[in-house]
Order: sequence, then structure tokens, then C-alpha cells
Amino acid sequence: MDQAFPPHTVVTMPALSPTMTSGNIGTWQKAAGDVIAPGDVLVEIETDKAQMDFEFQEDGVLAKVLKDSGEKDVAVGNPIAVMVEEGTDVAAFESFTLDDAGGEKAPPAKESGEEAAESSEPADSGSQTSPSTLPKSEPKESAPESQGSESSGGRLQTSLERAPLASPSAKALALERGVPIKKVKGTGPGGRITKQDIEKYKPETSAAPSAPAGSAAPTYEDIPASSMRKTIANRLQQSMNQNPHYFVAATVSVTKLLKLRQALNSSADGKYKLSVNDFLIKASAVACKKVPAVNSSWREIDGQVVIRQHNTVDVSVAVATPIGLMTPIVKGVESLGLSSISAQIKDLGKRARDGKLKPEEYQGGTFTVSNMGMNAAIDRFTAVINPPQAGILAVGTTKKVAIPSSAEEGNGVEWDDQVVVTGSFDHKVVDGAVGGEWIREFKKVVENPLEMLL
Repeated sequence: MDQAFPPHTVVTMPALSPTMTSGNIGTWQKAAGDVIAPGDVLVEIETDKAQMDFEFQEDGVLAKVLKDSGEKDVAVGNPIAVMVEEGTDVAAFESFTLDDAGGEKAPPAKESGEEAAESSEPADSGSQTSPSTLPKSEPKESAPESQGSESSGGRLQTSLERAPLASPSAKALALERGVPIKKVKGTGPGGRITKQDIEKYKPETSAAPSAPAGSAAPTYEDIPASSMRKTIANRLQQSMNQNPHYFVAATVSVTKLLKLRQALNSSADGKYKLSVNDFLIKASAVACKKVPAVNSSWREIDGQVVIRQHNTVDVSVAVATPIGLMTPIVKGVESLGLSSISAQIKDLGKRARDGKLKPEEYQGGTFTVSNMGMNAAIDRFTAVINPPQAGILAVGTTKKVAIPSSAEEGNGVEWDDQVVVTGSFDHKVVDGAVGGEWIREFKKVVENPLEMLL
């Protein structure tokens, strides 16, 4: 069958992360007959963590799409399209099928451990605290071929289809305001939901339809868990079960830090704008270099348990996105200046919210900072460790606190800007006294911020 077609290349579902076993087909950026150059985006692929661009690396012409937009759970290695050289008759491939491409295999059942791996590090890390392999469930019996004619002929929707088409800014605003984006009618091109649509949204106030006699109307709504939400759930449950957490809190003065930040920003001439979080991330790296036991992880390699102590400090920064929490990584923070840290965080944060991070930009890291200081209601909180890391710092909001005046005369008071930070540490790796030492070093550098510039 295959010999009847001109010379061609079958394009298969790529593995866009070390643990990816299947993906969903998003929007095709090319159509049959389009010329493709190396680096062109062929199609968007949805993984558990993000929607990513599949960039083709060869010259050619797209002859036929074998998997339409919205197809779900396409196994890695399965055919998705056919490419030919320029000048080849594309019309000859109109009858080309998946069987002509060699057929397709069923996607493997995804294990919860595999899902969890995408949030921190590749599965082959050898870490005992990295996602564990859980027993595979028994394969389900294949469903019998449809016999009746009651089917509408439509196919199951993927999460890409179930989730309305919306701009990144619209998704972010909907998350912030708690707007159910599925109920918003888009006015943009192709029904795309815009930021203005979210701002104009008004909840429906019409009365619910009367329930059948003898039954009460449901007082809840079941919302299907997305792949990413399942990943987050498995990840956090695994962390709490496998890592004995303990917590160390401290009140830290940021008065000097805020003055230094103001001075640096006022002299920046618009080249940068430092945030408090930029300073705290840098301070975390300084503390990790002074107390390297915290910048470590528990691992099992070839049957031997080791504690790996990292020579560089790669800080994972918790970012809330419309689809869930992500932790993009600022690498080598100990050797970066504040302006470089600030620029990287802004870039990584934006791409995280847009779902455009590459796997290597959110997998790994040696320490995490989670800052909820932008919410004035949060005095303090504790965070869950991101395995295989051994520590995470939770940062609350800044409060003005009256303290005894340092002036020689009188018994007056002065106002001090303070923040409560709480370190969560893995007791397998970091003893209690060591966690306390790390908090002391962090507090010292934050309260004397010029040390960050040395």
C-alpha cells in the first residue's frame, strides 16, 4: 500500500519532555500544501504541563495531516502528518491513511508517578524522592465496535476543546476574578475570549430549571480535573508522604531592603525595575551557599542512597498560572546580579502564564521560593517541598510594625517593615539545627542587603 505513494516522510508525535508518553493535538499552524522551513512551528502539542510548539527542523511540504486538532492521547511515535519534498504532487496523498503510515499504537496508561515527574525533574534522575513507579493497572478491555446509529458522529473532546479559546491575559484575569471562563462568550476573532469579555462578564441570575418531582436540584457542580491538576495533586501527596517536613519561621526586617530597592530603581533610567522578590531570591542563594546542606537532595543511584550537594543554586520560583502552579527556574542565582534575576523572572513568569515554557525551564532546581506577599491578607503560610529538593521558603506580606526607637533620647517608637518567612525542610537531608542556621543566614543578608551586592 505504501509503495503506491511518492517518496515521503511520516512525522510522528514527538516527546517534548523526558516523561511524555502521549499528547493532545492543538492547533495546526500549517495546512496541506504549505512549505515548511527549519524552525517553523508545525503544530501545537498539549502535554500535562503546558501547550508547546512543535518546531519542524527540515525543509519540505506538508502533504497531509493525519491527526486533526483536538485529537487526544496520541502516543509518542504515532503518525500525525506526512511530509514530502518540494515539487512532489501533494494531491497524491489525499487517500493516505494511518495504515499507510504504519498504523498506530495505543497510548500507554499514564502512571501517577510519571505525571508527577514533569513538575520537577526527569524520571531518570535516580532520586528516591523523585516520582516513584507505581504498579500499573490492569489494561482495560477494548470497547466493542459501535453497532447502533444513535451516535452523533462527533468525537470526544480534548481538554484543548473543552477549554474555550482565550488570550493569555483573559485567562489570567479570569483566574484573578474567579470568572468561570467556560461560561464567557468570546467576541474576538473566531470566538476568542478577550480581556474585555472577562471584564464585561456578569453571572447568570436566571432561576434554575425546576427539578423533577420527588428529587432535589443539585447544589454542586462536578468539574473534571485537568491533567495538570492531577499532576499537582499526585506531586503534593507524594511529597508529604515521602518527605518528613519540618518548619522554621522567622520575622525579618525589610526596611533597609526597601530603601535600597527604591534607590536602585530610581537610578535605573528605566533599564530595570527590581521587586522585593528579586532580593529574596538572591538572599536565598546567598544562604544556600553559606549552608550548602540545604542546597541538596536525597537520591538513590544504582541501589545506593546518596545526598547530592549542588554546587550551583538554581532557584525554582512559584508562579500561579491559569492552569495551575508552575515553578520556572532561575539558574545559577549565586552568580547573577539583581537586574539579571529580575529580567529572567519576568520573562519566565510571562511564558509560564502563556504555557510556553520548555521542560528544561521548569524541571530541576535546587531550592524553591514561594511568595504570597502580594496578597495583603497573608501574614504567613507554609509550603510543600518540591521533590527532590530539600527546602522551600514561604514568604508572607510586608507589615509595618511599631518597634522601640533607636534614638538615644526618649522612649518613643518607630515603624519597621517586616515580613514573616517560613522554611520547609526535608528532615532526611536537613537536620533541624541546619534548617535554623539557613534561616539565620537568610535573615542576616536580608536585613543587611548590601551584602548581596558584594
